[in-house]
Amino acid sequence: MVVGACVLALFAGCAERKSIDYSAYKQSRPKSILILPPLNESPDVKATYSMLSQATYPLAEAGYYVMPVALVDETFRQNGMTTSADIHQLPTAKLQEIFGADAGLYVTVSDYGTRYMILSSATIVTASAKLVDLKTGATLWTGSATASSEEGRQNQGGLIGMLITAAINQVISSVQDDAGYPIAGMTSARLLSPNPNGGILYGPRSPKYGTD
Repeated sequence: MVVGACVLALFAGCAERKSIDYSAYKQSRPKSILILPPLNESPDVKATYSMLSQATYPLAEAGYYVMPVALVDETFRQNGMTTSADIHQLPTAKLQEIFGADAGLYVTVSDYGTRYMILSSATIVTASAKLVDLKTGATLWTGSATASSEEGRQNQGGLIGMLITAAINQVISSVQDDAGYPIAGMTSARLLSPNPNGGILYGPRSPKYGTD
């Protein structure tokens, strides 16, 4: 019975699809988004700006106008706001008054960095986000995503091959300024791109606007 159900659902997959209430999102229909500096719960200090610098692209591709992150960051600094935790506590109405954006994106990075094991090493970035209507303070959407440098790699060469690969990966990670940066880009794309399994909706600048 289970096998038969999977065959019938070949293109949809057997995984359960997320059920998300988009009613508030569709009623608000934000056109512009303010990305707040992400909260960093990982031990790597580079996580905040690594994620922040790569969050604009998927949102712009989805059809939204995104407030320039450099300008936003400088505005906060000029007003004495230098920590993500403090910025996330600001009243949404105040953010809307200052920046004029329709919605704010609140991102939290829970995992960022390279883990070293005996036979392998992997750089992993995990983040969650919520989109908030800055006029009303209502949460319009929430989501999470993760990405790893180990994705798609195949075990070749047996135990010796695994040991050599792990050693090479550790050397590469140690000499790179930020091995997590490209993985953060993958996580941002997964987190902030429209998809039928709980992603954000298309924005007004997308030809697909209103089709979701």
